[in-house]
Amino acid sequence: MPTYEFMCEKCKHRFVEIISISEYEKKKFQCPKCKSTNVKQLITPFQTKTSKKS
Repeated sequence: MPTYEFMCEKCKHRFVEIISISEYEKKKFQCPKCKSTNVKQLITPFQTKTSKKS
């Protein structure tokens, strides 16, 4: 499942959500610390694993 990182614009708390893409499209995100819905998705690096060697 994809991992999404967010930051609350109100309290500056960073948090991670691990949800499916379909859930991501439907969900309104909320800060777990202050409950604000004013959150911004952060762009983070990612790594993939494949079964073949390059």
